[in-house]
Amino acid sequence: MLKELRIENFAIIDRIDLRFKSGLTTLTGETGAGKSIIIDAVETILGGRVDATLVRSGAERASVEGVFRIKSSARSGVLSILEREDLLDDKKHITLGREIRLTGRNVARINGRSVSVSLLREVGDHLIDVHGQSEHLSLLRVNRHLTLLDRYTLTDQALSVREILSAYRKTYRRLNEVSDQIQQLQRSEQEIAHRADILKYQIEEIQVAQLIPGEEAGLREERNRLANAENLAKLVQESLVILDEGTPEASAATDMLGQVVQSLASLMRLDPSQSILHERAQSIFEDMNDLAKSLRGYLETVEANPKRLDSVEERLVLIDTLKRKYGDSIPEILAHAAEAKDELANITHAEEQLEDLVAEREQLLTRLGKDGGALAFKRRAAGEKLARSMEEQLGDLRMSEARFKIDFQQSDNPEGVPLADGRRVSYTPNGLEHVEFLIAPNPGEGYKPLVKIASGGETSRLMLALKNVLTQADHIPTLIFDEIDQGIGGRVGAIVGEKLWTLARHHQVFCITHLPQLAAFGDHHFHVQKQISDGRTTTQLQPLKGEERIVELAHMMGEVSEGTLHSAREISQKADKKTTGN
Repeated sequence: MLKELRIENFAIIDRIDLRFKSGLTTLTGETGAGKSIIIDAVETILGGRVDATLVRSGAERASVEGVFRIKSSARSGVLSILEREDLLDDKKHITLGREIRLTGRNVARINGRSVSVSLLREVGDHLIDVHGQSEHLSLLRVNRHLTLLDRYTLTDQALSVREILSAYRKTYRRLNEVSDQIQQLQRSEQEIAHRADILKYQIEEIQVAQLIPGEEAGLREERNRLANAENLAKLVQESLVILDEGTPEASAATDMLGQVVQSLASLMRLDPSQSILHERAQSIFEDMNDLAKSLRGYLETVEANPKRLDSVEERLVLIDTLKRKYGDSIPEILAHAAEAKDELANITHAEEQLEDLVAEREQLLTRLGKDGGALAFKRRAAGEKLARSMEEQLGDLRMSEARFKIDFQQSDNPEGVPLADGRRVSYTPNGLEHVEFLIAPNPGEGYKPLVKIASGGETSRLMLALKNVLTQADHIPTLIFDEIDQGIGGRVGAIVGEKLWTLARHHQVFCITHLPQLAAFGDHHFHVQKQISDGRTTTQLQPLKGEERIVELAHMMGEVSEGTLHSAREISQKADKKTTGN
């Protein structure tokens, strides 16, 4: 509910700091005193349209700030938005603000942080409903009618309706999932066939290559040997001549080292302490023989083989080609082939999967139709009850000829859910039909949407009737009624006042009125008046109690006199009797 309202330099308001309480608050005052300006200021912090003309003459900027206590009925909606936008400071209170500058720029704030006007409006929709001349009329929004009807239905048959709606929405979500899968599978046959051909070609190309992980390195080594076979053989042979064969001009290195071994053997016999030298020479001699043997073995593998070289080159070119297409290495190429096989298998079985999904979708549509039909039955029953209550309320408000009904419309759709009568209809996340509140204000005019009825008092009285009927269903904590008494007299004004007071047992209610019979029902009463000081006009609000309030009620009936004061006391006593039972 609205706890505090601070307005500065707004229209003809210099500065006002107001504190409000729960219950019914009435605002009275002469025409032009600034009552509607208060409403305009409230709408400003609810995200309404503003412009520089609202800035008080002589000021650079205007500001409006409201502090709200978040009642439990609106808490989940408000807190979810604040948490989503990282604006949550206090789970029990929220501050909305708006600053309008002469330059035309305006700043919206939530809890002191700048936000978009759309976000301010989204939060404001959970906090206040303004009924009267403004556009902020939540009950005139057709998209809210089904929600309100469901809340009204839940007050009477809570468990069954909630269970049906939960089951319906679960089926709806699964139906959407299945439909998406069907759409994915129902690609054109040409596209599927083309994709299958590509996958088959890729799989066959990789399989024919018979790739072996690690073979690439061995092939590159072999290619190097084959490409340099003649030079390799020459180098090996030269090494063998020096090492083991010798030339006419020079003995082989092994022969010469053999002589060293023999000489050191003789040395060892003469001086056993030098046996280590003989052992080292013997080891070197054996290593040289092993080296010569290895060189001869390697020489046998080195041969000029152009055909084998061509074969190795072709194999490496094939591997490089496959790497460019399918991966940076042989393991990646083989992995691509495995993935292609899986995808091809899925395509191959697509027809079977599609048949299963189509069958499941039809089952889900049938289940959705059954649950949707059960919802519709309960909603229609609740709608009839709501309509009767509305007409009773409108009769009390001097609209006894008015008729109210809830229109349920279904749209035929060959792809929709099947009904018992054989039709197929469209479906939404909330049911099988479009719901709208209709009103016939006068006999012979026919039913019309709420948004097309006359504005002013008739609209406000309709809103009051709806709010009274939907008290338990409507979770918006603060309601403001402007011009609700337009076109009605004192007797009906007392009825309206009593209904507003009753409504205020569940909501915080503000009402701007010119009828003393209505104003007398207020738990709190503010007098709005204009004052002129130093050539400037300002609006002031004064709380009224006791005799001051009696004087104001008398003034609302005309000149203050003993007669009007007597009437004012009678009106006040009747209101007290109605509200207290005494």
